[in-house]
Amino acid sequence: MIVPIQIDSIEELYRLQQLACKADEPVYVHSPDGAIMVDARSSLGLFTLDFTKPVNLVTDSPYVLRKLGVRSGVRG
Repeated sequence: MIVPIQIDSIEELYRLQQLACKADEPVYVHSPDGAIMVDARSSLGLFTLDFTKPVNLVTDSPYVLRKLGVRSGVRG
């Protein structure tokens, strides 16, 4: 599932990373144009993205989607 998300603080980014580390499925974050894709567990990787605009969260993890409040059928 591909879900557009907006990260507005370091705390939100840290929460996403922690969720990804606990997930049962891979969690990736893509730049809006898809040019950059990083594993959401990677601190260094996450800091390569521009969070001034929404990014795309890519995962099939029910755990992560539930924790983020995403309903099924959003996009993907």
